[in-house]
Amino acid sequence: MQKQAIFQSKLLPYALVAPQLAIVLIFFYWPAAQAVIQSFLLQDAFGLSTTFVWFENYLELFKDPAYFAAIVRTFAFSFAIAVSSLSFALLLAVMADKPLRGSTLYRTLLIWPYAVAPPVVGVLWVFMLHPSLGVLSRYLRAMGVDWNPLLDGDQAAALIILAAAWKQISYNFLFFLAGLQSIPKSVIEAAAIDGARPMRRFWTVIFPLLSPTIFFLLVINIVYAFFDTFGIIDTMTRGGPGKATETLVYKVYTDGLLGGNLGSSAAQSVILMVIVVVLTGIQFRFVERKVTY
Repeated sequence: MQKQAIFQSKLLPYALVAPQLAIVLIFFYWPAAQAVIQSFLLQDAFGLSTTFVWFENYLELFKDPAYFAAIVRTFAFSFAIAVSSLSFALLLAVMADKPLRGSTLYRTLLIWPYAVAPPVVGVLWVFMLHPSLGVLSRYLRAMGVDWNPLLDGDQAAALIILAAAWKQISYNFLFFLAGLQSIPKSVIEAAAIDGARPMRRFWTVIFPLLSPTIFFLLVINIVYAFFDTFGIIDTMTRGGPGKATETLVYKVYTDGLLGGNLGSSAAQSVILMVIVVVLTGIQFRFVERKVTY
């Protein structure tokens, strides 16, 4: 029998929901509406007046090859960050799920990076892989690798991907470990009795049962790669060298705050929001079909 909550006052349910609704309205819907309105305006050089220009800001963006390059770069970054962080987190979760001595300490240490802010992550990786001061860059030079992300765009992109993926691994690890521990041991034991080896048990039993967790984390990691990597890029490369690490979210910042083109920046933010919404819808429409609930 299902229990139903009964409120003595008709206003109490609305009062309980009101703080959350206020936060969403003030910090999401209101700024989003302002961005949409600003995307149809053109501001003068002194910021004293605005002119309604319809879709001119959007048309200028679609004529700019640099903007399309930023779109391709963002998709490449997002794919690399999501795949690398999910793969490595799943490997760590499988290892942590085994009955090992000191497993609690091991799991706690793996969770710690999630508490580190993205700008701090950028500073840590810069100190480790700075071409002249980094600890790890010394070993790279000793192995004959000409490591200089300050001048090489590909190396700078790889550095951003490594730092962003490392930041997200602990978050993915938590959900993967919870998903592994929720799988009934009797199912795995039955597969072992049938003669399935560990690798076969993982791909035919464990992995399909983890598909809801993988689908959820895939959506979260794509959104993370599109938005939350701003702090890492800003502290590590500032979009350089030669805009090799300038993603869509960082281009919104450079064109709006640094370049003073608020109309174009607002249009970019609207397009970025639409891209993320469409990507999420595609994942729910097609990827979720592969999920086993």
